[in-house]
Amino acid sequence: MPATAEPLVPAEVVSSVFYGAAVSDSLVLLVVEVVDGTPRIAWGNEGATRLLGYGVADLQSLPVASLVPSLRGAEVGLLLRRERSARVDLSVRTASGALVQVVVLCTPTPSGRTWTLQLVPADSGSERVRQATAEIHERRLATLTERSPVPTVLSEQGMRLAHVNDAFCSLVGLHAEQLLGTGWMATVHPDDLDDVIEQVVAVLGGRDGEIRARLVRGDGTERTTVLRLSQLFTPGVGAGFVGTVEDVTDRLAVEARLAHQARHDPLTGLPDRTLLAEHVAERFRPGAGGLAVISLDLDDLTVVNESLGHAAGDELLVEVVTRLRATVRPGDLVARSGGDGFVVIGEDLDEGAAVTLAERIGAALAQSVRLGGVDVRPHASVGVTVQTTGHRTAEDLIRDGDIAVCQAKAGGKGRISVLDERARAGARDKLRLVAELREAIEGREITLLYQPILRAGDRAPVAVESLARWHHPLRGPVSPAVFVALAEEGGLIGVLGLLVLDETCRQLAEWDRVLGAAAPQRANVNVSALQLDDHLHGHVVAALERHGLHPSRLQIEITESALMEDPSSAREVLGRLRDLGVSLAIDDFGTGYSSLAYLRHLPVDVLKVDRSFVAELADGHPQIVSAVIALARSLDLTTVAEGVETDEQAAQLADLGAAYLQGFALARPMTGEAAAAWYAARTR
Repeated sequence: MPATAEPLVPAEVVSSVFYGAAVSDSLVLLVVEVVDGTPRIAWGNEGATRLLGYGVADLQSLPVASLVPSLRGAEVGLLLRRERSARVDLSVRTASGALVQVVVLCTPTPSGRTWTLQLVPADSGSERVRQATAEIHERRLATLTERSPVPTVLSEQGMRLAHVNDAFCSLVGLHAEQLLGTGWMATVHPDDLDDVIEQVVAVLGGRDGEIRARLVRGDGTERTTVLRLSQLFTPGVGAGFVGTVEDVTDRLAVEARLAHQARHDPLTGLPDRTLLAEHVAERFRPGAGGLAVISLDLDDLTVVNESLGHAAGDELLVEVVTRLRATVRPGDLVARSGGDGFVVIGEDLDEGAAVTLAERIGAALAQSVRLGGVDVRPHASVGVTVQTTGHRTAEDLIRDGDIAVCQAKAGGKGRISVLDERARAGARDKLRLVAELREAIEGREITLLYQPILRAGDRAPVAVESLARWHHPLRGPVSPAVFVALAEEGGLIGVLGLLVLDETCRQLAEWDRVLGAAAPQRANVNVSALQLDDHLHGHVVAALERHGLHPSRLQIEITESALMEDPSSAREVLGRLRDLGVSLAIDDFGTGYSSLAYLRHLPVDVLKVDRSFVAELADGHPQIVSAVIALARSLDLTTVAEGVETDEQAAQLADLGAAYLQGFALARPMTGEAAAAWYAARTR
C-alpha cells in the first residue's frame, strides 16, 4: 500500500486556529463569495459583527458593494483578485450608515472561489505602525522611481498625470511642471495621439496595454517609443495608470540599417536582385505593357581587375552607378544584378523609348574614366526587353532581360540588343531542360553504362569506363555532350559527378559479390574541370569507404583542356588523389594545347589517345597516334586508345605499342547487369 503524506499542519491545530479567529472580537474577518455574478458576504466572525453593527444573519448575503460604497463596478475586481492578495485603504459602511476608515487585506483561497477579508481599523495601533511603515516605503519607492533610468509616468485619475520621473523629463526634453496634468499629451505625435488615448482608456477599464508611439521632444525632434501601461486604482480617487516608456529609436535605426545592408549591394548601395524582383512584381500586371527591363553587363571589368587591381575595378563600378543614376529617368529603378551586371527598370516605355534610353546609357558609360593613372573607356553590352502579353509572370520578364543581354554579348562588345523571340524560346527551353536535369539527378534517373577496356596484346578485359546516360521521358535519349554541358552551366555538375562516382563504386561492389575474382578490377570515372577543387578528395574517400573498396579500384579521368585551365590547382588536387592510391588518366589527349613541359610534372598514370586520331588510321595516317604513344612511353605512362571501331585498327594499335584498347569493335557500353554477364562469359 502506498504511503500517504502527513499533513503539514495537524487537523486539531487548524481547528484551533479557525475557532480562535471566529470568536475573536479584536480580529475582524469576512468571507466573500460570488453568487449569481455578485460578490456577497458569506460569513463574518464576532469581530466583524461588533465593528459593522450587523447581526450574523443580516451580515450573510450582504453585497460587498453595500459594505464598501467607494468601490464602483469593475473596481471591486481590483480587490477580489484570484492571482494574489490585495491591500487597499477603504471606507466601509456600518449598519447605522456611518463610514469607518479601514485597511482591507484580501486573500484568495486556493480554490479561487472565495476570498478572506481582514478589516483593520485605521485608528488601531497596528495600523498606525503600518501607515508609518508604508510612508517610509512610499518615500523609498518615490526616490527609486525618480532615479530610475526607465522613463516612468503615473496617473492617479484618468488621463491626468500626477507624477513623472527624471528619465521621462530627459526623454522629452521638458520639465515635470510642463507634463503634469494633461500636459504630457502634447509630447505625443499628433498622428499617434488617438491610438494612445484609446489604449489608455482600455487600461483604465482594467486591461494592461502596450503601444508604439512617437514622442516629440521640446526641440522638435522625434523619438520612437514603446509605452507599457497598467491600471492603478487609488481609493477615493479612481482608476489611473502607471506607464513605463522604452526608447527604441536607435534600435530601430540599427535594424533598418541591417535590413538595408542585407538587401542592397554594399559597394554601390544599389538594390540587389531580391529587391529588383520585388520591385518588378509590384508593378507587373499580366496582359499589360509598358514595363521595360534594360539589362547591361560591363565588358571590361575583368580586364580592369586583372591589370589595375580590384580597387580600380570597384572604383569603376561606383563611377558606372553614378552615370546610370544621372542618365535614367526619375522613378526608374537601378539595381545591381551581379558582379558586372546592372538592371534598369522603367515604366510606361514602349520598345522604341526603351532602346533610346539604352542608347543614352551606353553613350554615358562609354565616356573615358581615369583609373590608376590610366584612361579607361568602359563599354557595356545592353539587352532590352519590354513586357508583352507573352509574359505571364514578373520572373518571365526579368529572365528575358537576362536572355537579351546574353544575346548582346554574343554579338560583340558594346552592343545593344532587343530580345530575339526565337533565341528567347531556345533559352527558355534550355532553362526548362536544366530544371528537368536537376529533377533527374535528384531522382537518380541518370543511369550508367559501362564500356570494357581491354589489354591490346590478348584482348583480356582489365577495366571499365563509366558513362552517364539520360533518357528524358518526353525527349528520349539526351546526348551526354548536351546534358553534361548543361550541368556545368547550371551549377549541377557537382551533384551529377557525385551520383556517377557513388553509383560506379556501388556497381563495383555488386560485381565483386556476384563475380568474385572475375569482376572488373578497376572503373574509370570522368571528372569535370569544375569538380577539381578541395572537396574532390573527400568525396572520393567517402564513396570508397561507403562501398568498402580499395582506392586502386578507381581511376579518375580528366580532359587535357580541363587540366590546363588552372594547372597549379589541378596538380595539387590530383596529387592528393594519387597519394590516396587512385590512378589518374588524361582523356582526349592531343586535342588541347597543353604544355609538354608541364605535362611531365603532372601526377598522371595514363594517356588516352583521342578517337579522332585513331580514326585517321583508316586513312593511312598513323603519325599522331605513334607520336602520342612514343611520348607516353618516354614519360613512363600507359596508353589507352579510344574509339576502336574495327579489328584492323585494334591490331594496328597493338603493333604501334598501345597498351590498352577501348571501342565498339571490342565491346559496346552496357548496363551493370549485362557487363556482369559479359565478364562471366569471358572468364568461362
